[in-house]
Amino acid sequence: ELNLFNGLVIASLENYSPASRIGVLVRAGSRYETIDNLGVSHLLRLAASLTTKGASAFKICRGVEAVGGTSSKHLDTVMEYLINVTTAPEFRPWEVSDLTARVKLDKELAKQTPQIGVIEILHAAAYKNALSNSLYCPDYMLGQITTEQMHTFVQNNFTSARMALVGLGVDHAVLKQVGEQFLNIRSGTGTVGSEAVYRGGELRHRSGGGLVHAVVASEGASATSAEATAFSILQHVLGAGPHVKRGSNTTSKLSQAISKVTAQPFDASAFNANYTDSGLFGVYTICQANAAKDVIKAAIVQVNDIAQGNLAAADLSRAKNQLTAEYLMSVESSEGLMEAIGSQVLAEGTYHSPEAVTQKISAVSSADVVNVAKKFMSGKKTMASSGHLVNTPFVDEI
Repeated sequence: ELNLFNGLVIASLENYSPASRIGVLVRAGSRYETIDNLGVSHLLRLAASLTTKGASAFKICRGVEAVGGTSSKHLDTVMEYLINVTTAPEFRPWEVSDLTARVKLDKELAKQTPQIGVIEILHAAAYKNALSNSLYCPDYMLGQITTEQMHTFVQNNFTSARMALVGLGVDHAVLKQVGEQFLNIRSGTGTVGSEAVYRGGELRHRSGGGLVHAVVASEGASATSAEATAFSILQHVLGAGPHVKRGSNTTSKLSQAISKVTAQPFDASAFNANYTDSGLFGVYTICQANAAKDVIKAAIVQVNDIAQGNLAAADLSRAKNQLTAEYLMSVESSEGLMEAIGSQVLAEGTYHSPEAVTQKISAVSSADVVNVAKKFMSGKKTMASSGHLVNTPFVDEI
């Protein structure tokens, strides 16, 4: 069941499970940060269990633990804490100060994964604003974000018109009553965020080791555009990663193309990210430093081959089946289903059933996939690379 209640989207699915799952999704990511409060959304991700006006951090932790956290029998108790956390945080200075160590830990863990760093600098190079903001707090803002800045960000973004209240295993009438409590506290439209402006460009991060991580992308499709599904299918035609544990991904078009130019170990997959107002599509490669030029160019040539119309019916069918299976398996769990419902209703104000999504995938034609491949090839490129870049081409050399 779906309701739009004075801007607040309320969506529920009664699956008669003894375990309920309820979430509040808010359009308040790092893209809504300003130059003065960069990193505030990172702190907010870690601040969910801090003291609120209705309960201390200790009470929230022990109270949710006492009722099992997900039992539908104790829904009222859990909802009380959820409303407090979402609408009435206190951000006590000493508790906010304690978050600095956790922010540093997040950043250090991210540094251990080169893929995170490459995707971060890809967005910084690709956009002028909004989506160029990092998911992580900048080093120079560590310990500098004040409780006043956190309160201001919450007041401007945690409003009814920017929220979706989603419940699984919950009676819709009960969820609607909870929604009314949100409206009493957080009604309004909030700050209007800037639309992402794609620019294209390049950022290179030199580091040690013998590997190169590189991604070459163009502007793709927004999550709600007609091209979004075609880009997802193109991603699976090229290769979206192994589908079998410890698999070598030999059926991937990118892997087949790159294996012809190097005998050294490598990995390659298509990259596809969709946002409310923009998207990025590209190819991500990991290879030995001395093979980087050949590997990256071979990947681009493979996309160009599809853009020329060389797309076999068997490859298209396989990609559709893989995308369909990936989607259906993602909504098998209650967590995945709630995320799917929440992200759709927050972006579009409506929910598409699994049947509707799979029909949409089936309806994509070969021409649709070829056209989005052409869009990638003709679009202004963005490139991000990290590692030993001695033989890594610049974006204008590809």
